Amino acid sequence: MTARASLLLPSGVCYDLHSLRVGATTPAMFHPARDFEGLIAKGSPEEQLLAQIDFERLPRHIAIIMDGNGRWAGMRSLPRVAGHRAGIAAVRDVVEASARLGCQVLTLYAFSVENWKRPRREVDTLMGLLREYLKKELDTLQTNNIAFNVIGRMDELSPTIQRELQEGMEATRGNTGLLFNIALSYGGRAEIVDAVNRILAERPASGSPRAPVDEAAFSRYLYTAGQPDPDLLIRTSGELRISNFLLWQIAYAEIWVTETLWPDFRKRELLQAIVDYQKRERRYGRVAGSEPEPVGLSPGKVTV
Repeated sequence: MTARASLLLPSGVCYDLHSLRVGATTPAMFHPARDFEGLIAKGSPEEQLLAQIDFERLPRHIAIIMDGNGRWAGMRSLPRVAGHRAGIAAVRDVVEASARLGCQVLTLYAFSVENWKRPRREVDTLMGLLREYLKKELDTLQTNNIAFNVIGRMDELSPTIQRELQEGMEATRGNTGLLFNIALSYGGRAEIVDAVNRILAERPASGSPRAPVDEAAFSRYLYTAGQPDPDLLIRTSGELRISNFLLWQIAYAEIWVTETLWPDFRKRELLQAIVDYQKRERRYGRVAGSEPEPVGLSPGKVTV
């Protein structure tokens, strides 16, 4: 894949006002057959879908609500945790496929602020699977030039998990391919509240006039500062809701819902979502057929 400047922030926090990466563009993938060698079988449905994709119009940022693990397990008379474990294979497949496609950012919704209400055993299992994934997949992330990043309230995680996440981010920080965000202890409303509190904390307490906060300035305080907003939001398991995920960033995202449960989701579904996405006309408030305008990155910058 073509090298590009990394969007990953150099600091250890989820956002950094002084280290934004803006203006990066999705690289064209000139040899899809070569880049997918060993990942897609000849003559398979995946190969047929791949042939339909315009690599000049890939979604820059794909966000996925991974839903259906519990239902998948229940259909097989297995405990819920078995569904979470089965979902790891889907994560592995989708992350690697997104990297080889040449996508710029992939964000997976792994654990919400509301998920802390689940039974302790289930929460512990989820955190254990996260640690297991990092240990087993770090080499794969490096091989595929993937930068690993965490968005959410990391301070709510255990010190051990925080340390291992930081180690994973540091180990892949120099990679310039796909930026893989994993949302942990994340909530869209919580993110907006955190942004507001950071703005308030940085503003002087004096009675001097203060400049108004516009959308561009506000976006610089989000966990995803410096990253393009999602172009495509995927939800598995057929549910028609966004579940408090990237509420600010998905304002103009195209939404694609599949009945497929997350443990069964693979590159075929990902490719189908991209094919369907490219068939849609994105208007951004314009009338049909008018010339598209530049789309803003989250800090308010624009690309063509």
